[in-house]
Amino acid sequence: MLMASAVVVWEWLNEHGRWRPYSPAVSHHIEAVIRANPRGGSVVLGQADGKLAPYLIDLQSMQQFRQDTGTLRPVRRSFYDPTSAPGQGVVWEWENDSGSWTPYDMEIGIPIQVARDRQQPWLDLTPIGFCYVIDFTSMSQVNRQTQRRRRVQRRLDLAYPLVSGTLPKSQSWPAAGTGTAGGASSGANVTPATPQPPCSCQQCLLVMRVKAAATAASTLSPQGRKGKGSPSLGARNGSPRSSSLAAAAGGTRGSASASAPVLSSAGPLSPRTVKAPAASTGTLSRAGLATLSRPALQRIAMAQSRALIASGVPTVPVKNLNGSSPVHPALAGITGILMSAAGLPVCLTRPPKLVLHPPSVSKSDMKPIPGIGTSCRKTSKKQARQGKTPEEVVKKYLQKVRNPPEEDCTICMEKLASPSGYKNAPGQPLVKPDLVGKLTKCGHIYHLHCLVAMYNNGNKDGSLQCPTCKTIYGVKTGTQPPGKMEYHAIPHSLPGHPDCRTIRVIYSIPPGIQGPEHTNPGKPFTARGFPRHCYLPDNEKGRKVLKMLLVAWDRRLIFTVGVSSTTGESDTVIWNEVHHKTEFGSNLTGHGFPDPNYLDNVLAELSAQGITEESIRE
Repeated sequence: MLMASAVVVWEWLNEHGRWRPYSPAVSHHIEAVIRANPRGGSVVLGQADGKLAPYLIDLQSMQQFRQDTGTLRPVRRSFYDPTSAPGQGVVWEWENDSGSWTPYDMEIGIPIQVARDRQQPWLDLTPIGFCYVIDFTSMSQVNRQTQRRRRVQRRLDLAYPLVSGTLPKSQSWPAAGTGTAGGASSGANVTPATPQPPCSCQQCLLVMRVKAAATAASTLSPQGRKGKGSPSLGARNGSPRSSSLAAAAGGTRGSASASAPVLSSAGPLSPRTVKAPAASTGTLSRAGLATLSRPALQRIAMAQSRALIASGVPTVPVKNLNGSSPVHPALAGITGILMSAAGLPVCLTRPPKLVLHPPSVSKSDMKPIPGIGTSCRKTSKKQARQGKTPEEVVKKYLQKVRNPPEEDCTICMEKLASPSGYKNAPGQPLVKPDLVGKLTKCGHIYHLHCLVAMYNNGNKDGSLQCPTCKTIYGVKTGTQPPGKMEYHAIPHSLPGHPDCRTIRVIYSIPPGIQGPEHTNPGKPFTARGFPRHCYLPDNEKGRKVLKMLLVAWDRRLIFTVGVSSTTGESDTVIWNEVHHKTEFGSNLTGHGFPDPNYLDNVLAELSAQGITEESIRE
């Protein structure tokens, strides 16, 4: 064992199977939360980066939750050489189609920095699975097939957090000169990592003994050379991508689920339980454990548990020590081995799983909703209203006030008895600034000039909403882009509603161009996460909510175009103040069932948009 240091980079898995790094500030925040509560919990990412406000990380299950859509993504805690790019605060980025900068993954950014430090004119990324060449002379990324060029840049940022701990020799950082990162003639040709001898600590010997006895041992043991040495799992079968990472990056990376500092903290095991396996059964070094993916570690943990039970070790159910939060599966397996070896009875439970979608349903099982004739509703582009001027629209909802009270107009904050603080907009008919009117339903009083100005800054759809009490006059419509809303009943029940089927609503909106009613007319908008699946119980109140949602859809009030509160992206389709349940079989994100108050809450939200039972009858 050696004392070693490493920089910690927290990463999340995107939809393309790539591990994307969080920023240094976010990684520092996560590490600070871990130090404050070593037993785990959740991390609110918005406390470090406002653009990540809806995201949470559950440290026990190592999952990132997006609270508005219910999206669940794996995360990991990776270790890199302190002298590598993340340890120096160096970030390499490429220019995307929108002209903004996107950081490279760590497995690409680190070799780029190594090649630059060695003053190489270029770096070929083909050995690590990418058909690109980085040209340091022109600071560009060149596609080897199409010859298309994109600009790249090197940016200095905060260095990632540094941690120290006891690491096995096989995982200590090698000398910086290990391997070759490429050159003018050799590109990114690399030397495979030198095989390390298996770790001889008692814990690893026990892991190897149980692994050799388990049925999954043959599929999980390393391939290749037999005998004392065991080649790295990441470099087996001559994989150029995995072998290049160990050398070109100038160091190794450890996975959070097999973190050496965590494993080395275990106490000594009983000598009688530790026996080295025969050479013919295959061995697994701790370096090999570090290269295993999280699913592979879970399979090892399950195999170890089965082997322990088969060997006669008594087990009884044991609750989680820190309350209701789940135990990380890989850590649970290792903990089970250590406790069982010490003679303690163990039976670990599985963490709850996020269930976003129901089991697959055939078309014949999708039934129409009783009382609703069709199963699909489409919206088109908004048609401009012709005829009435803004002044005529506003006067329709007002009663003239001849003697205004001694109060302020809550729009311009001037006295009602004084002229309005707003001026006539260019091209608009003149409105006398001293005219005062009272809204007919709620009775609030304003300058006519102020209400006309407010109407001109809105959707101009012939409706008016009182700025004080939000009472709606006329029929309020929104700025939802064109799209399709589908709905049908499926033969599955929601948690909390076991006595009825489920209504599934599917929203589909394509990207497009913003219209005159949007913030940036003529500019493209994006539509992320579509189609979006939402769920309601198929009972009387659930069908009532669906009918009101159909009215909201026709009035273009379900979605709008704006700035995403989850990603910070502007000019994108977002929800518009009417909450939906996007999680079918669980409620880990707060957007699922059971939720006894949801239907009443969404009815109140629809009412605030001017949609009531009368709207359904109309």
